[in-house]
Amino acid sequence: MPENDRLNGCLSEIKLGFVEREATPKQFMKLGIQLHLRGLSLSTTVSILDKFGVNRARSTVHNWVHKADLQPEEGRNPDHVAVDETVIRLNDEQYWLYDAVDPATNNLLHTKLEPVRTNACAHGFFVELREKHDVDDAVFLVDGAAPLQDACSRHGLDFRYEKHGNRNSVERVFREVKRRTTCFSNCFSNASRETADEWLRAFAFEWNQLI
Repeated sequence: MPENDRLNGCLSEIKLGFVEREATPKQFMKLGIQLHLRGLSLSTTVSILDKFGVNRARSTVHNWVHKADLQPEEGRNPDHVAVDETVIRLNDEQYWLYDAVDPATNNLLHTKLEPVRTNACAHGFFVELREKHDVDDAVFLVDGAAPLQDACSRHGLDFRYEKHGNRNSVERVFREVKRRTTCFSNCFSNASRETADEWLRAFAFEWNQLI
């Protein structure tokens, strides 16, 4: 598919139902959201918009991203699901990021940010994952993380410990999610965990549009 067609297709998937009295043309709002989620800083994003005659503050683009309420498409039915937990920092505080990925497509199925690493947090992540997707018959691929294995057991899900094989294909997804949150940590300055959680879901939406 030509790159321009794919870009236009991604833009069309961004819905702007929150817009009421916004002076910016919707197409440029969508472009700003997409550029930021694809890896550009807020400063670079507003610089590109400025070249089109759209002069907006970084905080404005930041608000567009969150108000758009983007998140991965629900209702997937994967054969395998790779799950992971990793540490990220937000406002100099340590948080735990939980991710679920379909190894067959490298689509992000669900993300969740938690302030602590506990069995209860992992359990809550699986509750939300099962509500969003049909994963009860999937095989879950986990590493040595005890909370993830415990959550699979509590939910009666089939899982196996795997550090290579199918997990290899999704490790880059996990690494990219962590890299993006590190790269854009300045976007989360003085932001709540809920705001960061929204940004991560928006990033997951955009990631799935690209691969």
